[in-house]
Amino acid sequence: MIFRQDKFAAALTVALLLQAVVYYSVAARSEDIPVAAPLATFPASLGSWHMQHEFPLEKEVQDVLRADDTLNREYVDVAGARGASLFIAFFKTQQYGQAPHSPKNCLPGAGWEPMESADLAIRVPHWEEPIVANKFVVSHGEQKSVVLYWYQSHNRIIASEYRAKFWLVVDALRYRRSDTALVRIVVPVIRNDINAATQTGIAFIQAAFPALLRQLPA
Repeated sequence: MIFRQDKFAAALTVALLLQAVVYYSVAARSEDIPVAAPLATFPASLGSWHMQHEFPLEKEVQDVLRADDTLNREYVDVAGARGASLFIAFFKTQQYGQAPHSPKNCLPGAGWEPMESADLAIRVPHWEEPIVANKFVVSHGEQKSVVLYWYQSHNRIIASEYRAKFWLVVDALRYRRSDTALVRIVVPVIRNDINAATQTGIAFIQAAFPALLRQLPA
């Protein structure tokens, strides 16, 4: 237990140091803020998937998240009778402390208990190698959900929070940019079939990925 606490403390210290490096390196010179289309323009139809509902974030959530733009939608695949929720939080800069909140921290805070955590390789269109996303299975009473998420910026798909911090420093120093986006897909588990929910999430990601590449700054 002590070893795990020490390891977590060390990782947290590294993350904070990287954040400080970004702040001072970018603050010392003007930052190049990318032009990004509003997330409201993200397609309502993605192949056989169609938007069913859009859920604006409550002001209290927006105040905590501090994202520059967000999208929170539910899509359904009529042909397959499947559904998936898509959440995107875009940050045009992280110079002033704004940063994506890891679902591994936010979901437990909302009452969802973690059951399983792993990396998941997914083949997607217009990408040479499989992308790697976080797979996070959570439960809330009798409900279960599969959560798939990653950080996306500068033509990179990054699962690890710490690798995302590393590339944040590299891009801040090299390109004077600190923009990023958190992309999260949530699929409810039906009849306790976690594998089926995972496959639904993969199918949705494969349908949405080309639009995500066009929407978010490269």
